[in-house]
Amino acid sequence: MAVEDHTKVRPWRAIDRRVSRKIRVGNVEVGGDAPISVQSMTNTPTSDARATIDQIRGLEEAGADIVRVSCPDEDSTAAFRTIAREARVPLVADIHFHYKRGIEAAEAGAACLRINPGNIGSMDRVKDVVSAARNNGCSIRIGVNAGSLERELLEKYGEPCPDAMVESALNHARILDDLGFHEYKISVKASDLFLTVAAYQMLAEATDAPLHLGVTEAGGLRSGTIKSAIGMGSLLWAGIGDTIRVSLSAEPVEEIRAGYDMLKALGLRTRGVNIIACPSCARQGFDVIRTVEALEARLAHISEPISLSIIGCVVNGPGEAAYTDLGFTGGGKGAGMLYFAGQQTEKVSNETMIERIVAAVEDKAAKMRADREALAAAE
Repeated sequence: MAVEDHTKVRPWRAIDRRVSRKIRVGNVEVGGDAPISVQSMTNTPTSDARATIDQIRGLEEAGADIVRVSCPDEDSTAAFRTIAREARVPLVADIHFHYKRGIEAAEAGAACLRINPGNIGSMDRVKDVVSAARNNGCSIRIGVNAGSLERELLEKYGEPCPDAMVESALNHARILDDLGFHEYKISVKASDLFLTVAAYQMLAEATDAPLHLGVTEAGGLRSGTIKSAIGMGSLLWAGIGDTIRVSLSAEPVEEIRAGYDMLKALGLRTRGVNIIACPSCARQGFDVIRTVEALEARLAHISEPISLSIIGCVVNGPGEAAYTDLGFTGGGKGAGMLYFAGQQTEKVSNETMIERIVAAVEDKAAKMRADREALAAAE
């Protein structure tokens, strides 16, 4: 089922994405007109293949498009072959200084190598890694971090700054371009969101390479999500960014949830249930906060794009329900009104409202799946 393009009737909601060239990370397109992909990273020891696969499975279920796996040593790249074989999403092998790990990961099934060409030694070593990437269908992510800039750039600029980060990124990119390898994306991350945003804005003007966004080391679940939303959200709103990771000191699945929530808020991705809810006040006809918490948990498995409004009273409830797929508005006296496509359908008691709303959402999701499958079968 096609998702309505609200920008046709509401042009003020339109985001004009920066034009970037398209690359592939396994079967996922990145850049160009491809959807913005959402990534996270495992934190299990990669040498423990079973634990890493289990964590990847959880990320896949949460909706991850791409997962990054660190490969710091030979044991990790040895296990990577098993991990890549069982993963359902493409994997990025995180390589830092040792060029052999990059070659091993490419041969073991990595869809992308996260590596800085200038950090892995002689040009012969760089050529060997690029050759392994090319021969195995790997793309490359050039990952520049403010905390690990080259010494000569720190000496030149005095401190990490946008100019230093972009110069580092372009220097690394030039190495790949000179070798005729163009299947790369770039990131320029910092924990300072001002530095991050300025660096990406500058880089977006300097290259047509797809950009991987992130505010690195953003912090815990709440503070890190807020910091990331401000920094990455401003870039995405400006049309900058082709793939994202919300870097949180939290369970990796929380990064995926935060990433999708960010993209849903901007209308850039529509996976899952988008709950519109009031902050609650003395007018509420039911416990809005507890209800929304319960619905978020009960509906986390839904991947179809469905909008749901949960409003405590009739002041804004009917108006919000008019623009959502499903809605519930508190009406007092222990009951409220359920809406379908903006139309009142039935009165539901507060005691049964959560079960009724969950059933309604699941029914709509099932119908959307059936319609999609029927359309695909007819093509």
